[in-house]
Amino acid sequence: MTRTWQISDVTEAARARIATARLAAAYGVPPVERARLTASLGAQLRSCLTKGGTWRLTLETGTASRAGARAGEEVLHAVVTPSPEAAAAGQPPWRVTVPCPEAVADVGVGAVADDPAELAQALLGADEDTTLVLERLAEQEGLVDFHREELQQTNQGVVALHAELDAAGRAQREAFAAERKARTEAENARRRLTFLADASAVLTASLDHHEIVRRLPELLVPEYAASVDVWLFDQDGDRPGPAHAAAAVVAARTGRPQYAAAHPGGLPGVDDQPPSALAPDRPLLCIPLPTRQAPLGVVTLSPPGERWDPDDAVMLVELTRRASIAIDHAQRYQHNRDIAETLQRALLTELPAPPGLTLAARYLPATHGLNIGGDWYDAFRQPDGGVIAVVGDVTGHGLRAAVMMSQLRTALRAYAVDGGSPGQLLTRLHTFLHHLQPDLFATAVIARFHPDDPTMTWAAAGHPPPVLRTPDGGVRTLGAKPGAMLGIPLRQEIADHTVPMAPGSTLALYTDGLVERRARGIDPGIARLAEALGSFGPAELDADLEGSADGILRPMLSDSERDDDVCLLLCHLSGTD
Repeated sequence: MTRTWQISDVTEAARARIATARLAAAYGVPPVERARLTASLGAQLRSCLTKGGTWRLTLETGTASRAGARAGEEVLHAVVTPSPEAAAAGQPPWRVTVPCPEAVADVGVGAVADDPAELAQALLGADEDTTLVLERLAEQEGLVDFHREELQQTNQGVVALHAELDAAGRAQREAFAAERKARTEAENARRRLTFLADASAVLTASLDHHEIVRRLPELLVPEYAASVDVWLFDQDGDRPGPAHAAAAVVAARTGRPQYAAAHPGGLPGVDDQPPSALAPDRPLLCIPLPTRQAPLGVVTLSPPGERWDPDDAVMLVELTRRASIAIDHAQRYQHNRDIAETLQRALLTELPAPPGLTLAARYLPATHGLNIGGDWYDAFRQPDGGVIAVVGDVTGHGLRAAVMMSQLRTALRAYAVDGGSPGQLLTRLHTFLHHLQPDLFATAVIARFHPDDPTMTWAAAGHPPPVLRTPDGGVRTLGAKPGAMLGIPLRQEIADHTVPMAPGSTLALYTDGLVERRARGIDPGIARLAEALGSFGPAELDADLEGSADGILRPMLSDSERDDDVCLLLCHLSGTD
């Protein structure tokens, strides 16, 4: 449907506006949209009449294709085309589109009054659609009043709800505060436990009690203490003198931690004392270093702040207890090591000096751990004029190994008095050790020299092979198969081996501490020993066998941490008859 009106005066404009309103109503345009259409059209037509000329109004129905309408929806297009004069002046057409959901094929607009006054009033005033809109607005005002009352009641409910939410929020904030406090306490506890574990590992890593005493302040200052004083009682059991705080004296006497300050500390398991005269303005925590018998000393600390947290104080007491255990173990270790080393050196023999044979020996105790006491050497004459040279190694370390070594040494000397070859002597030692100490084993190598015999007889039981340097400077390992370790639970007869021993020859007997390295095994070390022995000239070995022994040890031990004993015994036949 398309309708067109030519408009040049008020009457034509009024008729066109009324016709437009009726057509819009007929096509089902909603009242509000219809009122907007007629009001906008009326304003546009009044503007056109003011500008003069002939304007054309066109109404057309169709399917929506413009923005703002749903695709496929029926709409009513209204277009006001300007007069030629207005178009020449750049006046664009006026357009508006409204939906018409009840579109029909064609409708009439009915008769329109011819009275100019009435038509002018229709153009300038309200029409039927405007009246309907006003009625609708009145209805809407009633609905607004109704909804306003509902909103007021709703607001009252919202206020009550806000009060409930505020109470719930306070409860939630309190719960969050409690959770944060618990989380903080758990984190502090984890931090203390981590520190205690790490500090304990540091303190127990050393076997030197002086080093432990030095490390303790480094661990505590400045996080847990402003200062740390470690006082160790001497071996005679003296107690602190006047230079120590009175609380430290009480801690030493009672074995209980003491807190000296102007106000009670309230620390768990700690007794309160008056302020110290040595530091009246500074709290002191005096913790004894406990052992099974009596305290080793007292640790005196001052707090990093005004005072200690009770949980920190409990941790400090526990750390001091662990430090005391570490110090006690270190002192016992050093005491046992000193005894074992003293016994070991006391049992090392003074080497004989038979004609035509020069002997030089070196013994170096282990520098790490309680690994001393197992390695030994010996050399002595037999009644027939022969000379026995032996190097051995007892499994285990410490005092027990040193004592067992002394017994083997004594037994070997006793067996050798009755004669016997090196293999026979080792077989007797095997039987002796198996019956005397079934759970202890040993290795040994024995070499026998006799001035009337141009050969050397030797035998080994589970021990590294001897290294022989010949007069021409050649060096070889005596690789004959040795017997099994001494003391193992089996019956064995250890065989003898002989090798020519011309004047100028040198035999090296040693323990595994000289040649064995954990990362590389024993074979490369034996090769290095052979190289070091071959580096000397015959004149050097004849003139200074002691210096040659030192010359072998220096390159052999340059890469060693000496975590085991080292024995070396050099046997050199003089170059002249």
